[in-house]
Amino acid sequence: MFVKLAPDDRAWVLEAEAEGLHALASASAIRVPTVFGVGVAATRAWLALEWLDLRSPARGSEARLGELLAQQHRKTSETFGWHRTNTIGLTRQENDPDPDWGRFYVARRLEPQLALAESNGNRGRLIDRGRLLCERVPALLGGHAPAPSLLHGDLWAGNHAEDSAGHPLIFDPAVYFGDREADLAMTRLFGGYGREFYAAYEAAWPLEPGASERVPLYNLYHVLNHLNLFGGGYRRQAEDMVERLLAQVA
Repeated sequence: MFVKLAPDDRAWVLEAEAEGLHALASASAIRVPTVFGVGVAATRAWLALEWLDLRSPARGSEARLGELLAQQHRKTSETFGWHRTNTIGLTRQENDPDPDWGRFYVARRLEPQLALAESNGNRGRLIDRGRLLCERVPALLGGHAPAPSLLHGDLWAGNHAEDSAGHPLIFDPAVYFGDREADLAMTRLFGGYGREFYAAYEAAWPLEPGASERVPLYNLYHVLNHLNLFGGGYRRQAEDMVERLLAQVA
């Protein structure tokens, strides 16, 4: 087994991860670690998972991952969000359901990160322009009306691998129902996915027009989260992304 531990007051984080893995498994698409159990013992919360021998994805595995991700995204819901709060990294991620994607993305993703950034001392232009951007999100989406797809939610390169048999797998999710393009945007933020992955996804389920223009909008959420977690140069990156997005709707 692979066992994660946390202080008992963070038991909800491991419980949310367990539920997220169950949700991904229910899509019968990409393999995820089997959850053996989750609970609290004395002052420690624990999550027991299947032990998997991981290795870096090979070319064929990346193509298969793209196909299976498209299959996972076909599992949908009536609303955007999820039935419970979880986390993105160490940051609380609210998922109160909303049938409107643009409104959900502003209220549950961008605005909480901007508020956290402000409370962390990042005042001034980033916050002022970021809040203006929130007002312009409907214009940036331009009528884009995606289905609420089951997302991994944190699909950077470090959260996927292949098992000893060469099958792709994903782990450490931040699950919710959202625009499938948000999952794909995250794969581009830190690199690590090859052309075969994107070609296979597009062959299985082509993206809507304008998808490439929406990538920075969706990745702004993760850059703001990195600012709140790690500080440093992420403020400048976030500011630059905000300005470029606002320029699209000037």
